[in-house]
Amino acid sequence: MDVEIVPTRKIKVLGLDKRSAHDLAWCAVTYGVNRLYWIDGYILCLEVYEKSFEYELKNKEFPISHVCYAEFPKYMKTYEIERGVQIPLVNASDMKLFRNLLAAIKNNEKENKET
Repeated sequence: MDVEIVPTRKIKVLGLDKRSAHDLAWCAVTYGVNRLYWIDGYILCLEVYEKSFEYELKNKEFPISHVCYAEFPKYMKTYEIERGVQIPLVNASDMKLFRNLLAAIKNNEKENKET
C-alpha cells in the first residue's frame, strides 16, 4: 500500500469581508451553512463550491469563493443568534489551513489600514 500526503499548497480567496459576528452568523444560517470556524479570536465563514475540489485536484490551487470573518474573542461550541437559532462553531485553531488563512486575512487587514 502506498500512501501519499499532499497538503493544499495554494488557496485563492476571491472575496473577503469583515462583518459583525451576529450578521455573519445570521447570514450563514439563512444561506444554509451548517457550521462556522473559530480560530484565535475570530470566526470564519467560507463559501466553497463543489467545483473547487475538482479544480484543486487538477490545478493544485484551492479556490474559496468568499470568506466572511468577525472578531470573536471567546470560543464556544455554539453561537445563539436568537432564541432557538444556533450555529455550531468548530475550533480550528490547530489546523494549518485555517491558521494560514487567518494569517492572510490579518495581513490583508493590516495592509488595507496602511493605505
